[in-house]
Amino acid sequence: MLDKLSQVEKRFEEVNERLCESDVVSDMEQYKKLMQELKTLTPIVEKFRQYKAAEKNMTEAKDMLDAGGMDKDFREMVQEEFEQSTELVKQYHEELKILLLPRDPNDDRNVIVEIRGGAGGEEASLFAGVLFRMYSMYAEAKGWKCEILNSNPTELGGFKEISFMLEGEGAYSRLKFESGVHRVQRVPETESQGRIQTSTATVAVLPEAEDVDVEINPADLQIDTYRSGGAGGQHVNKTESAIRITHIPTGTVVECQDERSQYKNKDRAMKILRSRILEAEIEKQHDAIAGERKAQVGTGDRSERIRTYNFPQGRVSDHRINLTLYKIDSIVNGDLDEIIDALITADTAEKLKAKTE
Repeated sequence: MLDKLSQVEKRFEEVNERLCESDVVSDMEQYKKLMQELKTLTPIVEKFRQYKAAEKNMTEAKDMLDAGGMDKDFREMVQEEFEQSTELVKQYHEELKILLLPRDPNDDRNVIVEIRGGAGGEEASLFAGVLFRMYSMYAEAKGWKCEILNSNPTELGGFKEISFMLEGEGAYSRLKFESGVHRVQRVPETESQGRIQTSTATVAVLPEAEDVDVEINPADLQIDTYRSGGAGGQHVNKTESAIRITHIPTGTVVECQDERSQYKNKDRAMKILRSRILEAEIEKQHDAIAGERKAQVGTGDRSERIRTYNFPQGRVSDHRINLTLYKIDSIVNGDLDEIIDALITADTAEKLKAKTE
């Protein structure tokens, strides 16, 4: 591990030097690429340097203790330094093992989130609205930008489906474990006898795909225009601005009708299409290594029930890591960090375990 860390530190220094060279400064694409690499290397190198400093202090203290010849007070001080440095060396060693785990190449991407009402009729659509509000409030707390790409609202204020983009640092790394079936247990407003109903909504979290990630042949696309649905009005009746794009090789269908501009709807539909195709490629890669390791936090499959929101009991339970929190009000208002941190920790522990097996 130490040899690998020395190589990382050497590369860190090389990147720093390259960033000062005129040919790199004048080439924005190369400059951005190197800055991204520097950002990835920096926490590893900083922790490695802390490790080396603690190891040096530990060695020096041990040499002094072995040499002897110190008065009682000074010896106690050196002994304390040795013990503290030894603990730090152990701590930094464990932290470095985590930092050296292979990074998900999509972690720094923006995300497209798709939420669809599942079982439960109108109540499922209302729950989809609750989840959209939860993620948008979480995004606001993180300083991320939220943009609705497509929505199919219901009369009572829910969504049959809604797609939106969250733009911000680490968006995918924080939200990638949210894919799956979310279940709600509560008394619907329309329920006169106070009976608890169980409904579901599915969430898909897709890393935003760049043009270079997914090559789409225009000949593989079938593009249809139609009139927007919704509340009605002159525009809805007269203008075929809604777009439906079908990717023929995969059968993937994307619809967008939120904008009055056909061009904007097409642009948004293509963003979603690229991200869905990229997600399908990522799933293929995950399937290929599934025999080696099944992540404790689940497969990310949209058919997998991952979490229950029980309003009468005020609890939220994540079934993948057996975590239950009794603060449903703050969670549905965007306070997701405790759940997300626990999921990331579980995934990291599983990766470390797989690495040592």
